Parts: sequence; C-alpha cells; structure tokens
Amino acid sequence: MKFLMLKLEPIIWQLFGGGMMLGAFLYPAYLLVIGFTAPLGITPIEGLSYERVLGLASSIPGSVLIAATISLPLWAAAHHVRHIFIDFGGLERDGFVGLVCYGSAAVGSALAIIAVLRLHF
Repeated sequence: MKFLMLKLEPIIWQLFGGGMMLGAFLYPAYLLVIGFTAPLGITPIEGLSYERVLGLASSIPGSVLIAATISLPLWAAAHHVRHIFIDFGGLERDGFVGLVCYGSAAVGSALAIIAVLRLHF
C-alpha cells in the first residue's frame, strides 16, 4: 500500500494544489459577492436568479467549474488530514489512512461529477 501511495503522490499533489488555489482565490471572491455585495445592493441580485445559474450549470464550462469547485477542495482536505495524522505519530498506519482519506475524496469527486452530469441528461 505504501508503494502505491508513493506512486500516486504527484497526482495527489496536483489535486491538492488545485484545491488550495480554489480555496485561496475563488472562495473568498464568491463569499464577497454572495455574502456582502449582493445583500448590500452593490451587485444586482438578478445575476443570481435560478435561470441564470441553471444556464451556467448546464453549459460545459460551467459544469467543469462546478465539479472542480466541489471536488478539488475535497482532495486538499484529504491531503491535510493525512499529513496531520502522520504528524501525530501515525506513520505506521499511513497506508490505511491514505486509503481512507483519498478514497473518500475520490467518492466525493465521483458524486460531484455525477450530480453535474445529471444536469445535462
């Protein structure tokens, strides 16, 4: 199991980096628009109507963006949880913890992709 984790490490780091980028750049901007400027009337609320959001989610770029916005932070969280477990002395069970953490991120990502694909069919 440890050998497999070492082989997958570059892929996991790419997913982790993507999740951290989303968490650092896109989520604060989203919270600013949805949480502050829309209620204060600075941003028109009509831009967040159901029809416009469904139109974005039904397009291919919008679907990719939504799936990435859901799944990439799951991989970042799984990577953080695994390394926190290692820091607290869990190195001998790293293979099992990695399997649980990254497996749950993979299941969550698959569910996000299925949910986005259901908008098209």
